[in-house]
Amino acid sequence: MAGISIELLLAALMVAATPILLAAIGETVVEKSGVLNLGVEGMMIVGAICGFATAVETGSATLGFVGAAAG
Repeated sequence: MAGISIELLLAALMVAATPILLAAIGETVVEKSGVLNLGVEGMMIVGAICGFATAVETGSATLGFVGAAAG
């Protein structure tokens, strides 16, 4: 670990953990209503794939975001 600074490692960790943290917060809110959803990570992956495919096919980042939300 001599070549990697601890600050850079922590910054990369926070960037990588943000999507999972947001999904966990959303699932916590949903669980308060009494609904248990075990497929949160899968829904994130499907949304990302739909958004990417839409953005590539249309060439529009805006439609990519819409496709991700719809997926």
